[in-house]
Amino acid sequence: MPIASWPESAPDLIDVAAGRKPADLVVRNGQWVNVHSGEIIGGMDVAIIAGRFAAIATDLSDAIGPQTQLIDAAGRYMVPGLCDGHMHVESGMVTVTEFARAVIPHGTTSMFIDPHEIANVLGSKGVRLMHDEAMAQPINVFVQAPSCVPSAPGLETPGATLSAEEVAQMMAWPNIIGLGEMMNFPGVIAKDPKMLAEIAATQRAGKTVGGHYAAPDLGKPFAAYVAGGPADDHEGTRKEDAIARVRNGMRSMLRLGSAWFDVAAQVKAITEDGLDSRNFVLCTDDSHSGTLVREGHMDRVVRHAIAHGLKPLTAIQMATLNTATHFGLERELGSITPGRRADLILTSDLAALPIELVIAHGVVMAENGVLTADMPAWDYPDYVRKTVNLGQTYAAGDFAIAAPTGRNAVTARVIGVIENQAGTRALEKTLPVEDGLVAMDRGDDVCQIALVERHRGTGNVINALVSGFGYNVDCAVASTVAHDSHHMIVVGTNREDMALAANRLGDVGGGAIVVSNGKVLALVELPIAGLMSDERAEIVARKADRLVEAMRECGCTLNNAYMQHSLLALVVIPELRISDKGLVDVRTFETVDLFVN
Repeated sequence: MPIASWPESAPDLIDVAAGRKPADLVVRNGQWVNVHSGEIIGGMDVAIIAGRFAAIATDLSDAIGPQTQLIDAAGRYMVPGLCDGHMHVESGMVTVTEFARAVIPHGTTSMFIDPHEIANVLGSKGVRLMHDEAMAQPINVFVQAPSCVPSAPGLETPGATLSAEEVAQMMAWPNIIGLGEMMNFPGVIAKDPKMLAEIAATQRAGKTVGGHYAAPDLGKPFAAYVAGGPADDHEGTRKEDAIARVRNGMRSMLRLGSAWFDVAAQVKAITEDGLDSRNFVLCTDDSHSGTLVREGHMDRVVRHAIAHGLKPLTAIQMATLNTATHFGLERELGSITPGRRADLILTSDLAALPIELVIAHGVVMAENGVLTADMPAWDYPDYVRKTVNLGQTYAAGDFAIAAPTGRNAVTARVIGVIENQAGTRALEKTLPVEDGLVAMDRGDDVCQIALVERHRGTGNVINALVSGFGYNVDCAVASTVAHDSHHMIVVGTNREDMALAANRLGDVGGGAIVVSNGKVLALVELPIAGLMSDERAEIVARKADRLVEAMRECGCTLNNAYMQHSLLALVVIPELRISDKGLVDVRTFETVDLFVN
């Protein structure tokens, strides 16, 4: 929730720093991790008042009064609260409040969220709901106005759209920090008026334009994209991607999400090529609720970056000050220095980074991995629970793929999943035909994928093929989380199970499900826009764990396969995707036939 501004707090800050007034809280005898100077300074005290740092010195006993809360750091490191520079709350399957509850014990005190998932379902109303919930949090949750709703106009049909005028209006909302990732990079390169208008409105408002360049070509297309205005990019997967972004004045955002492992290769731009780390930012992008509860959040990313060669202080800078600076908030957060928001972590080991105490806005929020602050649930209106409109009950025949007349085999385009990456491969495979229908080939790891329209009740089903999940029994996996338009994606080896999975998600108002031989093995209900649960994060995590376990029981061996499943309709990342318009070749941004010949 908003705290008083620095100017409003200045009289109190000055008095505490001058020794004329007691602080609200003093942390004593810690090692000050100074991300501005790159030093670690021992034997320091930190005084906090009105939710902000007032002073850092060797002895602040004159700031201690009868009501001052004292915390003995006992020689531990005092680290700024961690910042996630780019993320989507909806990927955690929980609300903003529950996401914050899950990550605060892991030391995250600032998040920069892009709610384009709910925007694709509910438009500006959905964005406003998450914006207002973000403002109510006891940590810093800034919102980026979604830029691409739909992400690829003409290639998909979302539940709602956002116009350039609506995006421009959002720039005046109190908690909007900038423009969300500009995924329509071909549109920017082609000078699409809507894309350029959104970027212009953001720049005129003095805010940050988020980038998303998901292509390997670092020549003229990349140069044209950067010239259009995006200020950062998190889609790099190679060292040369990170180098190109930083050399062109962008911030290179290195992500470690539940299924995206893009830090190790790109961090070599710093560790091997010696690039200036100030222009690199760590982020998560998409984190599954199970990852948050079991493995952590930004603390996990920092540990990972250190394990791949970064000095601990450098990794911490990339998850604190660098992030704040990028969004124009260096004077507000990201460091333990006077006037900044009092967000602080105590840890006994900078490399292992155990999060032993978390302070946000001057309040102790968590200790030893346990949330200690009270965070009431956020109420969403009833209309957000009525977004899955299938229009009919589906049967196995709706998922049949008819072969061309007279054929006993076909060569078809197949979406190829790539483990731990957002991209896919455009494969071609020859499949048998049985009774006029294309047969799935489990021996070659080919099963069906279907996109079921779920916003307008049209009954439209697009059937295609996918490889890489490894399903080897009769089964189906379905989800209404299907970036970015969030129709329903059903992947299966058995059409009856595919129909059952689709119908069950319609009944519960959205979610994710695994079905095998007519039996529901796992179900995560996501009634809020078909994207988020209204249950606690730890409950959702247990259900999500069971979902992943059930996918494994059906033969899937991919790391975090559900996250891979949810991206199969993301028509802005190459190479091959599915949408309500058909199969999309993202290399050319055109729909293509399922059959090659």
